[in-house]
Amino acid sequence: MMKKVKAAISPTREENYPLWYQQVIKAADMAENSEVRGCMVIKPWGYTLWENIQKNLDVMFKETGHENAYFPLFIPKSFFEKEAEHVEGFAKECAVVTHSRLEDDGKGGLKPAGKLTEELIVRPTSETIIGASFSKWVKSYRDLPLLINQWANVVRWEMRTRLFLRTTEFLWQEGHTVHETKEDALEETFKMLNVYVVFAEKFLAIPVIKGEKTESERFPGAVSTFSIEAMMQDKKALQSGTSHFLGLNFARASNIKFQNKEGCEEYAWTTSWGVSTRLIGALIMAHSDDNGLVLPPRIAPLHVVIIPIYRDKNEHKEVMGFIDQLTKKMKSLRFDDNKIRVKVDDRDMRGGEKLWEWIKKGVPIRLEIGPRDIESNSVFMGRRDKQPNEKQSMNSDKFLKNITSILEEIQNNIFQRALQLRDENTMNIDKKDEFYNFFTPKNKKNPEIHGGFANSHWCGSSDCEEKIKNDLKVTIRCIPLEAEKEKGKCIYCGKESDKRVLFAKAY
Repeated sequence: MMKKVKAAISPTREENYPLWYQQVIKAADMAENSEVRGCMVIKPWGYTLWENIQKNLDVMFKETGHENAYFPLFIPKSFFEKEAEHVEGFAKECAVVTHSRLEDDGKGGLKPAGKLTEELIVRPTSETIIGASFSKWVKSYRDLPLLINQWANVVRWEMRTRLFLRTTEFLWQEGHTVHETKEDALEETFKMLNVYVVFAEKFLAIPVIKGEKTESERFPGAVSTFSIEAMMQDKKALQSGTSHFLGLNFARASNIKFQNKEGCEEYAWTTSWGVSTRLIGALIMAHSDDNGLVLPPRIAPLHVVIIPIYRDKNEHKEVMGFIDQLTKKMKSLRFDDNKIRVKVDDRDMRGGEKLWEWIKKGVPIRLEIGPRDIESNSVFMGRRDKQPNEKQSMNSDKFLKNITSILEEIQNNIFQRALQLRDENTMNIDKKDEFYNFFTPKNKKNPEIHGGFANSHWCGSSDCEEKIKNDLKVTIRCIPLEAEKEKGKCIYCGKESDKRVLFAKAY
């Protein structure tokens, strides 16, 4: 009987997926819970991932004509009240500032003082405060389109929090744009949705499905909301980006008007779109294994880590001399228009401990180099897309020549593995009993894991949508944009339907 290899992360995904997720974050030293309930401290390894996400997305935004700006963290309550659906949608998540200072309470403590004449909402999203500026900036059709992005933090008072996936405060970007016509605004909405698709698949190696949200899942105050949905390894969906066509709703609320080419005044058409640090949670859950984090090279903080192997000072000098030359050559190379990111780990620790630390951090390539490797002008290479014991010796010149293609291969392997998982666990289901069975957990030890994604017919009734949600905790993730029209029967009520929609349990 084959002996089971012990994993570095305990429990494993199969044993307890939610706890496995937390342990991967801890083992990779990415983040931790803060002293403020529901908030997190993002540590350097985790924050570098966010910086790489930010850097690459920022380039893509600017290539599509957007500029960065910054708007206030605090929003007057009256701004929210201008758009009824918007305030209703966010009311339960708002943190409210009521006082401007603290003063001595006479009992050795402090009490709030300086009650504000108008309460301030700590930014849960910025449509209303940005709209106030846009109403001043936009006067004529010549001012349009106005294409603005903001990198910021937001606060939403979450009851159940989980690092990166759902926290009270999180980091994000929010794009806000103003257009002359409905057609221009819709074009922008789809353009930015497609930017998110390209980024998720090219950089994060996460295959996604793009589609429109149902009315019940729509952004509060939007005319239409579109999203990208990804499958995690527990077969749940994670909404990984949204793009909203706001129509004239927020323009009317914020009085965003312009003089058209005929000299008449009219309301402008607006959009908003965003992603957040939730993408880091997506990376973890889409790719990582029972040995820790697995990172696609395009987004990883490091491409290569080098572990020197030596026994004494003489060997140390020889090994480090070889590594220094190799590192210099490596740093002169580029992968995807970026310099190869390499680190030499010469800490006074056992080599095995260091290797496992970098495995758990998800670095794509690990090199071990000792005196024997120098004699043969070679490196001993391990790849994070393979098992830890799968290592190979390679001539160092050959390694330098092929490093970019190796990184590209790792990137592609990680994407294909995620795509295979999604394809194998996505089904067209047409019978109600099969649908309910599909979403019924089979593993008693891990009851959260179920069938996956179901493409099933839906009649368009919010009642059917709500009943499925109540029965199974399954929602319509989106109405896929690329799905062909097809006649069928609603999976719940049996009425006529002309489209399949994507059903899944979700984070």
